Amino acid sequence: MNARTGYVPPPYPYDRLDDLKPLADRHEGGLVDLSIGTPVDPPTPAVLAALGGSDSERGYPPSIGTPELRDAAARWCTERLGVQVDSATEVAATIGSKEFVAGLPHWLRLRTPGRDTVLFPEISYPSYAMGAELAGCRAVPVPADEHWSIQLDAISESDAERALVLWVNTPGNPAGGLDDLTAAAEWGRARGVPVFSDECYAEFTWDGVPRTILTPTSAATAGGGEAHSDEVDTGQGGGMRAEVDGVVAVHSLSKRSNLAGVRVGFYAGDPALVHYLREVRKHAGFMVPGPAQAAAVAALADQDHVAEQRERYRNRLERLARIVGRFGPEPALPRGGFYLWAAAPDGDAWAFTRTLLTEVGILVSPGEFYGSAAADRVRVAAVLADDALDMVESRLS
Repeated sequence: MNARTGYVPPPYPYDRLDDLKPLADRHEGGLVDLSIGTPVDPPTPAVLAALGGSDSERGYPPSIGTPELRDAAARWCTERLGVQVDSATEVAATIGSKEFVAGLPHWLRLRTPGRDTVLFPEISYPSYAMGAELAGCRAVPVPADEHWSIQLDAISESDAERALVLWVNTPGNPAGGLDDLTAAAEWGRARGVPVFSDECYAEFTWDGVPRTILTPTSAATAGGGEAHSDEVDTGQGGGMRAEVDGVVAVHSLSKRSNLAGVRVGFYAGDPALVHYLREVRKHAGFMVPGPAQAAAVAALADQDHVAEQRERYRNRLERLARIVGRFGPEPALPRGGFYLWAAAPDGDAWAFTRTLLTEVGILVSPGEFYGSAAADRVRVAAVLADDALDMVESRLS
């Protein structure tokens, strides 16, 4: 912050890669950009039909989400996560998830001005730290263990006393770690700290089933909040009533249904937090366009296209791991998500980024984008069509 000029935003991380892109020009077919997790596969025809045929363009859409969207989100939580949430009081829409992540500290600080700290995973997507910075809060990273899972016992009590929110992210971006979400929820409840769980990669959980912070402790395994179909009381409507006190789960259609350009997602959990955020966001004018909400309803009703996408990403991760392994240690497949978290030879992520551009024409992200503790890693997004992957493999010879 400069007293004379005010806030000056830092460079956007991915813009720092622009000068490196010409290194791929020597390859026929040019650059293959794997630095940003932008989906490349098409949405389903039913989703596109809903997007173009909703007849919802003229009127203002409800900021909290249409009843149809909130009902669809609640049904998906029951069918996929095994938990029941009340669509009338515990669910609301977001314009994707990034704006929600980056804006949340500002809204929460208005609600609790006596607290000023945002806790988030030490190695994580930049928006958690940036949201704290934009709200004038302290951004305090929480270390991860050797499996890239958050270490709650590393949080000092002094930071906990000042905390507005604890963010967890499962599966984690960029490292693919899985957190003990039940423990995170209990940690927050014991200290009066809201816990927000970014679960936008939940459908791409490779180690076990999708995890959610909404899963009741009685329905979860000791492995961290996994809801297994044979462990959940189906009850009326299926699933078990979610334990939502002090917690909110955040989901997005961007990755699950290849709808990043449509910008639609939802959050669900503690009715007091959901109500507060609904009302603030109404005043601020946050509204998912009506056609986007209709498309989300269609997407959430279909699980087949997600199963197909899972197979695509799993295959691409395996093939990319072999490619990256030609130039450094072959990266392990993630426990979740569609990123490889690869160690750089000699610990120099920027040099490794240049090597991969020069040798096979793929652009990856240096680990420092995701925290200073990750300067010896690169993130490789499995966001390339099969013909592009074939082309990259052909360059190895």
